[in-house]
Amino acid sequence: MTTSHDVHDGLHSENGAHRGEHSGRHPNPVIKVEDLAWLEFEKPDLVQTAAFAADFGFTPTLHTADELHLRGTTAGPPCVIVRRSHRSAFIGPAFRAAADADVHTFAERGGVPVERLPETLGGIAATTKDPSGAFVRVVSGVIEHPESAAQPVWTTYNMGDHRPRINGTQRAPRTPAMIERLGHVVVQSNRYLESLNWYLEHLGLIVSDFLFYDGQRDRGPVMSFIRCDRGGIPSDHHTLAMTLGPSNRYVHSAFQVRDLDTLAAGGEYLRDKGRYRSWGIGRHIQGSQIFDYWRDPDGFLVEHFTDGDLFDCTVEPGWAPMTASGLAQWGPPTTADFLGIAPGKESLRELRSILSSLRSGDTEFDVQRLLGLMKVAKS
Repeated sequence: MTTSHDVHDGLHSENGAHRGEHSGRHPNPVIKVEDLAWLEFEKPDLVQTAAFAADFGFTPTLHTADELHLRGTTAGPPCVIVRRSHRSAFIGPAFRAAADADVHTFAERGGVPVERLPETLGGIAATTKDPSGAFVRVVSGVIEHPESAAQPVWTTYNMGDHRPRINGTQRAPRTPAMIERLGHVVVQSNRYLESLNWYLEHLGLIVSDFLFYDGQRDRGPVMSFIRCDRGGIPSDHHTLAMTLGPSNRYVHSAFQVRDLDTLAAGGEYLRDKGRYRSWGIGRHIQGSQIFDYWRDPDGFLVEHFTDGDLFDCTVEPGWAPMTASGLAQWGPPTTADFLGIAPGKESLRELRSILSSLRSGDTEFDVQRLLGLMKVAKS
């Protein structure tokens, strides 16, 4: 007689903290941001960038020789701002403050000026750096583009005894999955805990889930999924996610689409266009969202997602071991490309970062953490 074993057993957020572990929030934050506003990048070829953006489902609001703004269908500022440069780089996130006064409070605490943003964006911003050296903006009063036409609803589901689709068919067209909004960004830091505490204190973010290396829980977490604290108003399970690693770098960003059919048909469209799927389709555990990951022409990892979790401020952080199998409830095996260990420039850069970090001894990434990370890759 054989018995089955659920590889996801014990990985869900219902498993809480032990006594004395990180609370996942700051008792008196400087401000509480409401959401991500946009992400900023630099890239050398904006024509190439715009072509991929159209295939991925963005709509441009500005496209000049030097700058590209990309939006979703929901009302608000652009999701992504790309400026032309000789290099490809992630510059950093902009977070939306509740009011101008919060931008001034944030600026005063950080000793930075409050500046007017260009007319194409409107509003004001205060810009500083987190402990990892990444640029972080807090903005308010920015341009609100009106809601635009959403993806047509072509899905009427027959499920169980509820079967409303009679004498009709289900035919999702193979078109771009229209981006609705920016969901989250994931970054890696070699000063993970220091950076995490900075975001909790300065932006009022709170942790939804912690991950730790198997056998190293006593050393604390190595990844956190962090949301905005809107009180009783639900927020995305994570607006920002941070993980410990040998280098400070962008990992991926995620953009919401309408539903599974939209995501899947949009993926077929991207595949027909010769775009590179990194990993998917599947459903995550932390956050629960259905995902599909793609590489843009500059190598940045971007995600279509739908059906993500929403938490209000009452939900305490979950704790779980970090494993490759724990990244999804269902879907294909995690790819080497997604994990950043596929042969190529990215994995070589990460190897150099490992050697540099271990030699310097000036980061949170040490030999024990390296062994924990290697165990994750094999899991």
